[in-house]
Amino acid sequence: MTLPKDPVMLLSLINTKLRDYNSSLDDFCKENNLNEDEIKKKLEMIDYHYNEDRNQFV
Repeated sequence: MTLPKDPVMLLSLINTKLRDYNSSLDDFCKENNLNEDEIKKKLEMIDYHYNEDRNQFV
């Protein structure tokens, strides 16, 4: 999977996938062979952080 470079587009894509298809960020990353830390860092740039209870970036 190729992720958008724009952090806002990335946020939208990942939250949609988490909501509709994956039970956790870890699950999403493993399924798509992605680095979880890189995603977190990119979204922290726009002040979004992963919330495990909600299974989304908020």
